[in-house]
Amino acid sequence: MDFFTPLVAFLESSKYVLIFLGSFFEGSAVMMATGLLWHVGAVEFWPAYGALMAGDVLSDIMWYLIGYFAARPFFARWGYLINATPEVIRKIERRFHEYHLKILVISKLTMGLGLAAVILTVAGMLRVSFLRYVTINVLGGIVWILFLMGIGYYFGNLLQYIPKDFKIALAVAVPILFFFALRTINKKLATVDW
Repeated sequence: MDFFTPLVAFLESSKYVLIFLGSFFEGSAVMMATGLLWHVGAVEFWPAYGALMAGDVLSDIMWYLIGYFAARPFFARWGYLINATPEVIRKIERRFHEYHLKILVISKLTMGLGLAAVILTVAGMLRVSFLRYVTINVLGGIVWILFLMGIGYYFGNLLQYIPKDFKIALAVAVPILFFFALRTINKKLATVDW
């Protein structure tokens, strides 16, 4: 029995659902991979872009709601384990409210680097206006998703110069290397005193 024919048929019929789920759970690497799929003609731009936006925005909303409903009770009960004292929470709250626009934009443009989920959860915990939060994340997502899809799309032009045996390995390696490079930048940003 041929295993790959039904698998390929399943992947082809549910590609936009899979892009949505990938964007919801991972983001950056899926966005670059989707750009590559767009380049080779496996997906159409607008449905793929819409699936990426929907997954990204719904993921951001999920983190906000977790922060809104669960973060304060969690820190009240378990905060001492990670040295999240009431004084530390107040300091974070003061800084976050003072710089929340910059913080949210930077976290959006460095998503998937380790701190984005924490920052989005803190926004919910500190009751940043939901409409403002969603607006910032949607606007940031428009730019970031186009940027990452563009990297994947234009990286596809290089595929014609790469030997066939290395194409799959390179298609997997580049998003992973990009992801780790952005994580390194994010760690540097984390040490900046806002």
